[in-house]
Amino acid sequence: MTAFLITVLIIGALFNVVTWPTFLRRVARDPRATDEHGRRTRFFTVHLVLVVIALVLALLFVVGAVLIGAGAH
Repeated sequence: MTAFLITVLIIGALFNVVTWPTFLRRVARDPRATDEHGRRTRFFTVHLVLVVIALVLALLFVVGAVLIGAGAH
């Protein structure tokens, strides 16, 4: 059970690290990401917050996996 949980946490972390930055690059190129003066819009800011949350969760997943792994010994 411990190995399964560690595996799920690591896969979740990898998914977030691979997927969300790519998503943010696509959002940044979207015309809605900037206004007519080139400033970032709320559209971009909302998506940036989502990506930051996903990356923080990825970090917490890894920390959790390490702690579970350390406690299993």
